[in-house]
Amino acid sequence: MAAAGIQMSEPVRLWQDASIFQLVGGLIAHAKYRVYVEMYELGRRDIVSVMAGDRLGGADVRVVTDPTINASRVSLDALQRSGVAARFYPVDDTAHQIDHVKLLIADDKAVVGGMNWGAHSDRNHDYVLETSDAVEVDRLLRIFEQDWALAGGQPRLVPVDMASRVAQTAPGEEIRHLLAAALRSARVRVWAEVYTLTDPDVLLALASAHQRGVDVKVLLDPSQSYNRHSFDGLRSAGVPVRWYPVPPGTLLHAKIGLFDSELLLGSANWTYSGLDVNHELDVETQDPQAVAAYESRFRLDWERSPV
Repeated sequence: MAAAGIQMSEPVRLWQDASIFQLVGGLIAHAKYRVYVEMYELGRRDIVSVMAGDRLGGADVRVVTDPTINASRVSLDALQRSGVAARFYPVDDTAHQIDHVKLLIADDKAVVGGMNWGAHSDRNHDYVLETSDAVEVDRLLRIFEQDWALAGGQPRLVPVDMASRVAQTAPGEEIRHLLAAALRSARVRVWAEVYTLTDPDVLLALASAHQRGVDVKVLLDPSQSYNRHSFDGLRSAGVPVRWYPVPPGTLLHAKIGLFDSELLLGSANWTYSGLDVNHELDVETQDPQAVAAYESRFRLDWERSPV
C-alpha cells in the first residue's frame, strides 16, 4: 500500500495516512517566515514543540484551535507559555458548532484536508492536499486571517466565492454548493470514502447519480453508528456501498470524493453538521496526478472491503 504522496511536477500533491505527518513536520521545521495553523484536534507534542521552535527561529507562528477538545486546550496552553500567538475559535455553543478545520500554511505552501493532529491520528486512513498554487494559497490565507480575527473578537468575513476551488462552511455554504454541483454534474463516476454520511440531500443525490448510470461507489466507516441507516438506504436504492475494514483502534477518517475527474476533499463530513453548522474547509482539484493517486488507493480500498 502506497501511503506517501506521489511526486508531481504541478504545484499539487496528494498525501495519505501516516505520511501526512512527514509532510507537516518538514514544512513547519523548514518554514522561514510564517507558520499558520488551524486545527480541530491538536494533540501531537512533536508538532507543538516544532512550532515553538519556529517562533524562536523568527517565523511568524499563529495557531487557531477548537476549545471543545481537551488535547487542543492543553496544546494551546503550552504554545502560549512558549510565546506562540494562539487563540481559540469562538464556536457557537447553542448550535453545537465546532471548528473542524485542518489547515497548515507554511511560507508559500498550504496543506488542507481531513487529518487531525491528534496523538493517534496517524493510525487513521485519511488524505490531505499540499498546494503551492498561488490562487489557492491566497484564499486559504484570507480564510485563516478571517478566523484569526474572529478568534480575536474582530469579525472580518472573506467574501463568498462560489467559483473558488477552496470552500468553507459557517460562514457560508460554499462546501454544500461545491459538493452538490459535483454530484449533479458527474456523468462517469462518483467514488467516495466518507467518515460520516447522513445528509439526506447528499444521499438522494448519490442515488440519483446511480439511477442515471453513474458508477457510484461509497466506502463508509463501520465504527460510526450514524452510518448504518445511510448504508441501508443506499443499498436499498441499488448504490454499491461497503464498510471499510478498519483495524482495531483506527478509523476511515477521510471526507473525499472523485467526481469524474474532479477530486473534492477536506474536513467536512457529508452531514448536516459538516455542511451547515461547523466551520469547515474543503478544496477541489482536477490535477491528473492527484486524481490518479486517489484512483489507485480507492481501487485497493474497494477491493479489500467486504461486500
